Amino acid sequence: MKSDSSSITTSLAASPRAAGLAALEHRLAQDLEWLGGPARDWMPRRQHEGQDVLDVAIIGGGQAGLAAAVGLAQLGIRALIFDRASAGCEGPWATTARMETLRSPKELTGPAMGLPALTFRAWFEAQFGLAAWEALDKIPRLQWMDYLRWYRRVMAVDVRNDTQVVGLHPRPDGRVRLDLKTPAGASSVLARRVVLATGRDGLGGPAIPAFMQNLPRAKWAHSSHELDYGRLAGLRVGVIGAGSSAMDSAGTALEAGAHSVELLIRREDLPRVNKGKGAGVPGLTQGHWDLPDPLKWQLRHYINVANVPPPHGSTLRVSRFPNAYFNFGCPVRGLRLADDVIHVATPKADFELDFLIVATGFRVDWASRAEFSAIAPHIRTWGDRYEPQPGSEDGELSDSPDLGPVFEFQQRSEGACPGIERIHCFCYPAALSHGTVSGDIPAISDGAQRLASGLASLFYREDFETHYARLEAFAEPELFGDEWTPSPLPGSREFSPVS
Repeated sequence: MKSDSSSITTSLAASPRAAGLAALEHRLAQDLEWLGGPARDWMPRRQHEGQDVLDVAIIGGGQAGLAAAVGLAQLGIRALIFDRASAGCEGPWATTARMETLRSPKELTGPAMGLPALTFRAWFEAQFGLAAWEALDKIPRLQWMDYLRWYRRVMAVDVRNDTQVVGLHPRPDGRVRLDLKTPAGASSVLARRVVLATGRDGLGGPAIPAFMQNLPRAKWAHSSHELDYGRLAGLRVGVIGAGSSAMDSAGTALEAGAHSVELLIRREDLPRVNKGKGAGVPGLTQGHWDLPDPLKWQLRHYINVANVPPPHGSTLRVSRFPNAYFNFGCPVRGLRLADDVIHVATPKADFELDFLIVATGFRVDWASRAEFSAIAPHIRTWGDRYEPQPGSEDGELSDSPDLGPVFEFQQRSEGACPGIERIHCFCYPAALSHGTVSGDIPAISDGAQRLASGLASLFYREDFETHYARLEAFAEPELFGDEWTPSPLPGSREFSPVS
């Protein structure tokens, strides 16, 4: 009988990795114990008509939702996450993302929440060793997803998968009703606070140019859509855009055997410098919220105008193919379908394509998110409160929600939607109000800690009478009355000198 040498090798290789990971998990548990974990249970339990009321419901179980849940747990606040994806597929990493590696430098601590043993580096070195870490350039995308799965497990984050939130209804009684679609059917829960950790497209969806309206859906996809790239083999593919997602989509199509890929690029050249990276200093991370409105707008508008270049590696992934074509100065002026061929008109040339990929980013689009229909008309945006200087207009910024200090939505008209401030926007559209601390890897822990501490303060204020009553009832003695003997008063003392 022939032995399966490959499975034997795999088993032997897996053992040291498992042992290293077990040792790391032991260290993490020790760190948490040394830091006084688990946190004291101080939140009063709430019920409504016999139903438990959640302290915090988090919508989205990706890296932002996980970090928010851990930040709350560190302060003794119970959070429950709802995610529509199956377990292990939260976020884009294992589904719609197509980059080979993350853009972020591998040294960033991401959602580690100040715990060295919870960093990606600790997780990686525990399994593969220091030499492998030093040889690693960027973090592979699917390996990051493996890390997040481990993160969820070791931090015991409570995630309800395959559960879609289909409605959000703030109530004037201090609760928010979440309507759920689950494998067991429709249901609802009540929560005192709701956190939207819904990612890059958290308040909308893909930005689809108007010229795509008349193209049959079978002939195109947005870069964020799920797509079997194998079906592009042998086809002439066009990619509109030149950012990260455009390069990732183009590279994936070429690797899948596309006949050719035409990159249709509006600019005359690619941006070379990532201005957002240059802005990422601790002062900005901690201080963006406190900036005056004009400076917030100035900063975010400057980064938007400068645009973020695609990563070096992602661009080389495309350009190494001889059938990849970079067409600069070619914004789409119009397109039509004739004889099953897409004819795309640009200022410099016309293109004949079989399939089109639109890599044009995301936008706030309340109409595309039915679950927000009850709150969308009442949310105050920056366009409602701030008028930029002429020449600094920016649709993305104007559409951004005007958030309070704990990432909370605010009412457009006072009294029109009581309770809307109990919904907290911890996703990318919070960037103008709070900086990039609610989605991107570099400062996600800072944002999660700010969110958690803010919610702890709000809860304490709301429950002050309960906490004060607990204070009055607190009767744990420090002294028992037998630690001393009462002394006689000075006139009745007998002096006994010490020999």
